[in-house]
This record gives sequence, C-alpha cells and structure tokens, in this order.
Amino acid sequence: MKPLMTVTLAGGAKTEVLLADDIKDLSAHLGGYGRSVVWVFDSNTNKLFRQLPPSRIILESGESAKNLVSLERIISLALDEGLGRDGRIIGFGGGVVGDISSLAASLYMRGCRLTLVPTTLLSMVDASIGGKTAVDFHGMKNMIGTFYPANEVLISIDVLKSLSEREYKSGLAEVIKHALLSEDQELYKLLLARRTEILDREEETLMKLVELSLLVKKSYIERDPTETQGIRKALNLGHTFGHALESSTRFSAFSHGAAVAWGTVRALEAGVASGITDKKYASAASKLFGSFGYDLDHRIGRGEWIEYRNHLSKDKKKLGGEVQFVLLRGSGKPELHPLPWNLIQSLVMEKAIGRG
Repeated sequence: MKPLMTVTLAGGAKTEVLLADDIKDLSAHLGGYGRSVVWVFDSNTNKLFRQLPPSRIILESGESAKNLVSLERIISLALDEGLGRDGRIIGFGGGVVGDISSLAASLYMRGCRLTLVPTTLLSMVDASIGGKTAVDFHGMKNMIGTFYPANEVLISIDVLKSLSEREYKSGLAEVIKHALLSEDQELYKLLLARRTEILDREEETLMKLVELSLLVKKSYIERDPTETQGIRKALNLGHTFGHALESSTRFSAFSHGAAVAWGTVRALEAGVASGITDKKYASAASKLFGSFGYDLDHRIGRGEWIEYRNHLSKDKKKLGGEVQFVLLRGSGKPELHPLPWNLIQSLVMEKAIGRG
C-alpha cells in the first residue's frame, strides 16, 4: 500500500488514504488486522472475497439498507464478538456501507477504530473522507448521523472495473462537481481531455482522476471539518435539488450521482437567473455533464411538485428557516443563497409550466 494523502480534521483527527497496487495488495494489508474486527459488506462486495471472514454482516446493496435496523445489526455483532474500543469496524463497499459502518463505529463504546474500503467511484472520491456518517430516517436521506473520520481509507482502483455503468457514472458526477468547485483547472481539463479513457476506465487515468477529486474535497473539509464555517457546504453543490429528486422518486429512478448531475445543472441555471453565474460558464459546465451522458432534461410533473417541494423544504442546509442553495460565481467560487419558490418551480417542472 502506498500513502496517497493525509486528511486532518477536527481535533487533529487524521485519516490516512492509502493506494493499493491491486486486490492482492489490498487483501494482504487487511489480513494484518488480526481477529479483533467486524466486517461490513453488502450483497455485491461480499463476492469480491473467495472466503469471507467469520465476523461479518452482509447488508442488501442499495439505499434501502441504510437504516436503523442495519445499524443495530452491526452493533449487535460487535457486542457478540466482544469487540473492544481498540477493535475495528471495516466498511467494505460503497457509500451506503461506508456511511453506516462509520456511524456504527462512532457509536460503539463511544468510538472504536474504523477502516473504510470504498469499492465504488462515488465512495472513493466523496464519501470515504470527511467523517460524515449517516442513516436515512422516515424517507429522508442522511437525517441521523455524526462526524467520525475513518482512521484509514484503502483504495484499490481495479475494483472499479466490476461496477455497472450506472454505478460508475454515479461517481463520475461527483468528480465533475468537484472540478467545478476546484480553484484550479487541472481536474476540469482532465475531464475534457481524457473523456474516452475515463469512460473506458483506463487505470492510470482513473488513479489521477481519483487523486485530483480527493484533493478538492480535502481542501474544503480541512478548512471546515464540522461544517460550521459555511465553507464545507459548498460540497453540496447540486445536492439540494438532487436529494429532493432522489427522495421524491424513492431512490429508484435516479442514482445519487445522476441526481447530483441533474441538480448541479439546475443550480447553474438558478445562478444564471439570479445574476450570479455567467451564462457561458454555466453552458460549458452543463455541456461537460452532458458529454458523459446524464439525463439533464428530466422535469418534475404537475402531480409531483408538492412532494418534491416538501422534500426540498426539509433539507438540512437551512439558515434562518430558509433552504440555502450552492450557486457558482465561477470555478472554485461557490456561494450560498436562498431561492424563491417560483424560480425553483420553473427550473424543475415541465417546460409547459414556467419554462415554455
């Protein structure tokens, strides 16, 4: 395993991000932990092991497993196995496994060791660092959670070859979002210049893509570890629109990344309409999303607006009772603004309502 970067968060807590040469290298590292561990897989990632470790939980893959019942299963197993505070929970999977494993580790005996092995592009570039933990509650995404950074994050690029196209592109949307939030153009230029290699999952290109994307997130979370300064909220670009779309479609019609891509384009349009975002910049950024094949033209139907608005109004990113949207003054220049409901409605609904 090679050191990739160290992320330092609140109280000096450090997450070491390590890069494996391949699955064998990753397995050798994991084998050094001994027996004082509890593993959390999902029904996809457990297939990556020929022989599964005995102290394990296998969750159903997907958002539906991200709940208090799954959390209780992990904590119960840790207790049954006699795991101490110096023991370790290993989350081996995508964002759902990572979020719920991290929450379990933060709660078990007020905090045990935590290793995350992200197996999706989305979890590699986004969910694995930063310390956010969560489960969904009453149909609302990430409503119960803590801040608890992993001790280490282990990345093996070759597992990305096993992802479905939907899952792979879900992560790619977050990479594009990070490119828009970056103060330099390196990631943005990589996405433009190496689109074919990225879509073909060429390993060297993906290693660079993941590293650059993680560096963008690192720059935001280290300046605002517990999201109290307003800086880290910029990482929610596209998420306010997107989370409401996910919730109102029961997490089935859109992957998280596809919803974020859709939501980011709505945020760019909102910025243009509000006189904050330059129209040419918004158009170029939207075309970048479009070049990777996201459905950016979806519209909320008449009968869906009330539910969509209800989910939007419950968003966690509120200030003074108003939902705050991340808009862009330009690359690496995010700003938080409330938006009037009539503008939101015109951006998300059918073209016959306010967009014709």
